[in-house]
Amino acid sequence: MKRPKLKKASKRVSCSQRFKIQKKVREHTRKLRKEAKKKGVSKRVKKDPGVPSSAPFKEEVLREAEQRRLQIEEEKKKKRQAKVEERAQKRKKEKEDAKKGTEPAAKRARQEKAERQSENKSGPDKSSKQYLCSELNKVITASDVVIEVLDARDPLGCRCPQLEEAVLQSDGKKKLLFLLSKIDLVPKENVESWIQRLQKEFPVVAFKASTQLKDKTMRSKKSRFVASNQVLDRSRGAACFGSSCLTELLSRFAANLEEDATLKVGVVGFPNVGKSSLVNSLKGILACNAGVQRGITKSMQEVHILKNVKLIDSPGVLALPSNPPASLALRSLQVEEGQESVQEAVRTVLKQCDKTQIMLQYNIPDYRNSLEFLTLFAKKRGYLQKGGLPNSEHAATAFLTDWTGAKCSYNCKAQENSGLPAYVSDAVVTEMKSGWDLNYLKTGNEETLKGVKFPNQASSISFISKGPTAGLLSVGDVSAEKAVPTTVAIDEGEEQNDENNKPEQTAVDDKESEAPESPHRAQPIKKTAHVQFQPVPIDLSLTSDDAYDFNTDFK
Repeated sequence: MKRPKLKKASKRVSCSQRFKIQKKVREHTRKLRKEAKKKGVSKRVKKDPGVPSSAPFKEEVLREAEQRRLQIEEEKKKKRQAKVEERAQKRKKEKEDAKKGTEPAAKRARQEKAERQSENKSGPDKSSKQYLCSELNKVITASDVVIEVLDARDPLGCRCPQLEEAVLQSDGKKKLLFLLSKIDLVPKENVESWIQRLQKEFPVVAFKASTQLKDKTMRSKKSRFVASNQVLDRSRGAACFGSSCLTELLSRFAANLEEDATLKVGVVGFPNVGKSSLVNSLKGILACNAGVQRGITKSMQEVHILKNVKLIDSPGVLALPSNPPASLALRSLQVEEGQESVQEAVRTVLKQCDKTQIMLQYNIPDYRNSLEFLTLFAKKRGYLQKGGLPNSEHAATAFLTDWTGAKCSYNCKAQENSGLPAYVSDAVVTEMKSGWDLNYLKTGNEETLKGVKFPNQASSISFISKGPTAGLLSVGDVSAEKAVPTTVAIDEGEEQNDENNKPEQTAVDDKESEAPESPHRAQPIKKTAHVQFQPVPIDLSLTSDDAYDFNTDFK
C-alpha cells in the first residue's frame, strides 16, 4: 500500500548532523563562559552557608531572620496590591468620566444625591420592638380610617384592646372598622354569629382574600381580543370575595370628605391575620410582601387603590408576654425569634382542642401526648430523618404553619350575651357607625357569604378562645409587664386543666401538661404557707393491654 503524503516535513536528521549541532552548542557556551570570566561577571549565586551550630543564640538569630524575611515579603505584597488598586481606580474614573459626558445632568444629580443619602444615613434595626411600635404608631396617626383585621377563626383573640383604645382616643375623630378575614376556613353559621356579635360595637366587613396574585412586573399585557375557549380561574385560592363591597364603602365615605382630599386607610392587626393579603387583593397585584411566616412586614407601606383612597400597610402588633400561652403561640413572634420552641407551641395549641377532632382532621390514630402526636403526624406527612426516624421538629413547624396560615379550619363560638368593653360606650358606637352606608354594607356581606364555599361544621375543629390579646404599642410598656407573665401563666394553666379534665384524657397527658409548668409554679408555692404537697399513689402494675402474652404474640 502506498504511504500517504505527509503535510509537514519530518524533523528527523542524521546522527552526524545532530552530533555536529551539539558540538557547536558546547563550543558557543564555552566561549560565553570565558568572556564572562574575563569581565568578572559570575552567574552563580553563592549559597548561604547558614548559621553554624557552634554559634551562640542560634535559635534567636534564625527566628529574627525568618521574621525579617516575612516582613519583606509582606511589604512587597502591599506594594503590589496598592499598584493594582491604583490602576483599578484609574480605569474606573476614566469610565465614569466618559459616561458622565453622555448622561443628562438631572440623572447625574439624582445619583449623587442617592449616594450622599446612603453614605450619611445608617439604617435602623427593623426587627427591634422599638422600630415596629414606632411604625405602627405612624400608621395610626396618619390614617383617617383604621381597619382592624380579625381572623374569622378566632376574632376575639385577634382583638387588641390597647390598639382600639389608642384609635378611639386619638385626635381627628378617626373611624374604626372590623374586617373578618379567612372566612372560607370557618362554617357559615359561625361567621354569621360573629358578624352579629361584632356589629354591636363597630361596622364589620366579611372578606376572603386571593392567594394567587402575581407581581406587577409579571402581569401580562391586556389583549384586544378574548379567546372563545378562555376559561376563567374559578379556583378557591384565586377567588376574592368582599373586595368590591369594601372598595365601594370606602369610596362613598371618601366622597363625603373635602374636595381633593385623599382618604387614608390604615390596615392594622396581629401577625398572620391577612393585612398584606387584603392590600394585595384590593390592588389586584402583589404590591406588599405576604407569606405564611409571621413578621414579614417590617415598615409601613402606602398603596393607592383608587383615585381618592390610599391604603397603608403596617407591621403586626406585638403581643405582651403576659398573655395566655395559647394566644402567644398563635399571635406572637416568640417562635420566630427563638424565645419559644415549636414543640411547646404545638403542645399549647393541642390542649385547647378536642382530641377526637384533631384525629379526624389529620387522619391519625389515638395519641397520648403531643410528642406522640408529632411522631404520628411526621410519619403521615413523610417527614423522616436519616434512618427512617420521624422528624418531630419539622412536623411541629408544619402543624403550626397550618394553624397560623390559611390552611387549617378551626372555629370559636361567639359570645351571645356580652357587654361592651370599658373603653367603648354607646356614644362611641353611634359615632363610629355614622358616615357609613350600613345598608349597603349589610347587602355586601350577604352577597359575600353567598359566594364563598364554607367548610362543614363536622370538618372544623372547635377551639377554646382565651379572649382579647394584649398588645404592645410602646417599648415602655414591657418593663411594667415583666412580672405579670408568671402569675398569669399559672392561672391560665389551672383553667386549662379544669377545662380539659375530660374522661378520654389519659394520665400521661396530664403529667405532660403539668411537667413544664412546675418550675414556674415553684415561686408562688414558696410564698404561700398554707399550700402543702400531698403524695399521689402511683399504680405500677401492668394492665391487660400492656401485658405481653408469649402464646399469642411470639409464635
